[in-house]
Amino acid sequence: MVVHLEDIPIDAADLTWRAALSALGRKAEDLVILDVRELVSYAQFFIICHGHSSRQVSAIAEAVRSDLKAQADEVPLGIEGLETGRWVLVDYGDLVVHVFDEHLRRFYDLEALWIDAPRVPVPETARPGDAAPAFA
Repeated sequence: MVVHLEDIPIDAADLTWRAALSALGRKAEDLVILDVRELVSYAQFFIICHGHSSRQVSAIAEAVRSDLKAQADEVPLGIEGLETGRWVLVDYGDLVVHVFDEHLRRFYDLEALWIDAPRVPVPETARPGDAAPAFA
């Protein structure tokens, strides 16, 4: 029997963890996963991270996009900011990935804006292939 990726349901937590590992694989810094399920109706999780240059920011976002397509046959609903590489937003519906340059991340401080959102612990040593943490 042949199983196709589109036949295997991927839940938002699994998609989020795959995206996080993909970003970390491109050396994303200070990656935070916010659980916004109880706060908004348009998403379940946010990933916030940053890179040290516009080139790295774009590379992180592009790695997330290509890895989720390859691993889970998921394509984003939209991508904004990829050309400038200062703040790239990759929208998967249930998951929204924010990749900033370091200065803009501090300026917009989304973590403070979403202070009520529980954080999903991401081990500092997390790397592709690692098991997902508990998504309560």
